[in-house]
Amino acid sequence: MTTSVVVVESPAKAKTINKYLGSNYTVIASVGHVRDLPPKDGSVLPDEDFKMFWQTSEGGAKQINLIAKALKNADELILATDPDREGEAISWHVRAALEEKKVLKNIPVRRVTFNEITKHAVTEAMAAPRELDQPLIDAYLARRALDYLVGFTLSPVLWRKLPGSRSAGRVQSVALRLICEREAEIEVFKPREYWSVGARFLTAHDAGFDAKLTHLNGEKLEQFSLNDEAKAFQARDLVRSSDFSVRAIERKRTRRNPAPPFTTSTMQQEASRKLGMGAQVAMRTAQQLYEGVNIGGETTGLITYMRTDGVTMAKEAVQSIRQHINQAFGSQYCPDTPRLYNTKTKNAQEAHEAIRPTDVSHTPQQVAPYLTHDQKRLYELIWKRAVAAQMQSAEIDQTGVTLGNKGDTALLRATGSVIAFDGFLKLYMEGRDDGRGDDDSRLLPPMEEGEAVATQDVLAEQHFTQPPPRYSEASLVKTMEDIGIGRPSTYASILSVLRDRHYVRLENRRFMPEDRGRLVTAFLVSFFERYVDTGFTADLEEQLDDISGGRADWHEVMAAFWKSFSETVSKTHDLKISDVIDALDRDLGPHFFPPRADGSDPRLCTTCGTGRMGLKLGRHGAFLGCSNYPECRATRPLVIDEGEVVLKEGMRVLGTDPESGEEVTVRRGPYGLYIQRGEADPDNKKIKPKRAPIPKHLNGMEINGDDLTLEQALGLLSLPRTVGAHPETGEAIQVGLGRFGPFVKMGSIYGTLDKDDDILSVGLNRAMDVLSKKLANIRTLGSHPQDQETVMVRKGRFGPYVQHGQMVATLPRDRVMEEVTLEEAVGLLAEKGKPLKGGAKKTTRKTPSKAAAKSSKTGAKETAAKTPAKKAGTAAKTGRATGKSTATKKAAAKPTAKTAAKSSKTTARSKTTKTAPKASKKATASSASPAAAPSAGPVIEPSDEMPF
Repeated sequence: MTTSVVVVESPAKAKTINKYLGSNYTVIASVGHVRDLPPKDGSVLPDEDFKMFWQTSEGGAKQINLIAKALKNADELILATDPDREGEAISWHVRAALEEKKVLKNIPVRRVTFNEITKHAVTEAMAAPRELDQPLIDAYLARRALDYLVGFTLSPVLWRKLPGSRSAGRVQSVALRLICEREAEIEVFKPREYWSVGARFLTAHDAGFDAKLTHLNGEKLEQFSLNDEAKAFQARDLVRSSDFSVRAIERKRTRRNPAPPFTTSTMQQEASRKLGMGAQVAMRTAQQLYEGVNIGGETTGLITYMRTDGVTMAKEAVQSIRQHINQAFGSQYCPDTPRLYNTKTKNAQEAHEAIRPTDVSHTPQQVAPYLTHDQKRLYELIWKRAVAAQMQSAEIDQTGVTLGNKGDTALLRATGSVIAFDGFLKLYMEGRDDGRGDDDSRLLPPMEEGEAVATQDVLAEQHFTQPPPRYSEASLVKTMEDIGIGRPSTYASILSVLRDRHYVRLENRRFMPEDRGRLVTAFLVSFFERYVDTGFTADLEEQLDDISGGRADWHEVMAAFWKSFSETVSKTHDLKISDVIDALDRDLGPHFFPPRADGSDPRLCTTCGTGRMGLKLGRHGAFLGCSNYPECRATRPLVIDEGEVVLKEGMRVLGTDPESGEEVTVRRGPYGLYIQRGEADPDNKKIKPKRAPIPKHLNGMEINGDDLTLEQALGLLSLPRTVGAHPETGEAIQVGLGRFGPFVKMGSIYGTLDKDDDILSVGLNRAMDVLSKKLANIRTLGSHPQDQETVMVRKGRFGPYVQHGQMVATLPRDRVMEEVTLEEAVGLLAEKGKPLKGGAKKTTRKTPSKAAAKSSKTGAKETAAKTPAKKAGTAAKTGRATGKSTATKKAAAKPTAKTAAKSSKTTARSKTTKTAPKASKKATASSASPAAAPSAGPVIEPSDEMPF
């Protein structure tokens, strides 16, 4: 009787398969790859036809010894690793390692593959062994050599020419470039204003529906046809003053087909969108479902192999799914013929099955008690997607109604849809990555052509175009797949490496490039542009796929790549650091020094006032320094060093507030670093945690997020604080921190503190001294007889004036402020009082005049110069609100269009401003740098051959 040794990758898989095969088989796990290239120079020799030297790992040697021992009493070796290039490579390594030990003499070696770990699939595979697939092995060798040579050739160049950088990779660097270029698009984006006009109508039976204005004066409205308030209000008034009736009704039925079953990429995308599950977690969970879980005392593989580009399913699986659909949902939900899907992905890999349940009768409800939380959610997603892929199409009735006034000078369109037959939607609907819902039902009331409708309300709404969204894990994986870079087994590893290297970070499930990542990208684009080009990388992927298909020789592909790549690298040997600095400073200048609102030079050194801030390179990385070094030693780092600082998702934890017990953290917001106590209440978004900005100076010294202590943070969070009362008026005097720095406040009177003032310890005497300069230009007259509010006379740019609340009146030319009485001031306010410019923000006007528009615009500038800014927390809130989805505002509650456009542009510029983290105390302009970051060796980019 023949005895066989079977080699698989994982112990869990070995345990399951051993039960299926019986006592004549010994199943041993290799535990992933048993050999790899040593992480040192000389492991690949390009000059010797890319000869490669392999090193057996400690764990690999242990497993090889176990296999060799088992083979002493065996008749054959069966290699049953995964059915892809990685699995073929593992089998090749196992055979090669055993041949080195000379234990395969007279022992045949066979290769078997199966797409699912079930008894039927395993026994069927054992009956049909084959030889090792040499083209797949060659493709593995080419990829491994390629990734090694890029990593060990390009990374040292980065270290020498760009200190502080970590590593570069063939696909990793291209993915990083995509993220950085998207961020650059967002930073330079300028929103454009446009308006839409919508109306609410009632039918004869008092049924309401909404319609949008689509044609005006015989012309179809495009997105920017109504590009200002005046045009929008003119169109709105026309709709309001017109009577409308139904001009035409269009009805049609459309069919919506289900999405194909999951590939690796689409599974990662849907897991991210629907479950909030990262790519690595999704792949790890899918591997557990593939290898099997304990159900009723038996280990059962629940899904097919999870690394695949294919969307086809085995005929037996399709048939069983169709039978389940008939039984569970009825024959009307099962099409007459099975659905067939074709792979449309660019450079699709080997023809594997899609990810599907191994047995459709294992419903999510049935196996849920045996699964972990993540396993249950992901299995339900995979099961529903595979079953829905074979269900009947959904049928949707769509209705369009055109409304017109007399002469059809204004045409409005109302659309509605209702699901006539839900089909596959009864079970599953593909998610979206744009935040929109999945509801397809929006029914219009019954109407007939010629029927008059009543106008209930008409609104003109202001919108602004939005910048392209940052990449999520789902959208980045989809983009990489569409371009043709990376492969199913690499996506999760690539995203993980980018985060581990602190090239990017995830905020609100979106990728944000760190300054370190932008520097690396700018360097590679400037000096190795071809090798981070998406087209070149995709073309190289095609050549590698040609090798796996037996259509190209891997030595020839490698030789062509290495010739041009090595020549490019050799050109950088004489590259001067000054050339690198100039190139990076030129490319990243707009990012590090965004335009200022006041139009001043953003590079002007704020320490010496004459120097120019620019990019510098030191031993430990890049930083910003003043051109007047060594006279001026002002520096700003570009990255936060990891060291012992506690970081989690971009936060630095300072400690716990002893009074509230809440965590105090330093975070990065749209206006730079800030302090936050506690977390937002997920159940009540209106309740915000306490926040405070970080001043540039504290106790006369420069400070940033890295230097800040818990005690200082708690002091800043306590602002504004009352320091005492004015000795004459009794009014409270407070010290606070605003957008423009620390201030002293008494009522509506503000004074600015110097940078040397310690805002946390300023006393009453210093506060009075600061206010005295302001009070010299203000004279209090008394209380207004109507509401008892204070009436003052002030010095202004154009002469003295009296003020009561938000009302002001200019003094006659022959009057001086020292002689004005309370009665005279009250009379002037009643006679010629006007609202304070920029102060009447809450006043609602539907159609402001041109004079009002000009007043609003001028007032906004004057107010910005005179009035201290709101608290930074409020500013941050406003910035976030401006940046979300489409900025839609009711016209009736808006100031003039010019003011709105200016406000939006100012907000957009503010969002691009970033506050750089800590500068090392020892850092100097070009010979020093911020605190040292830990160095790291080159990382060979995770390839298709590296196990999860």
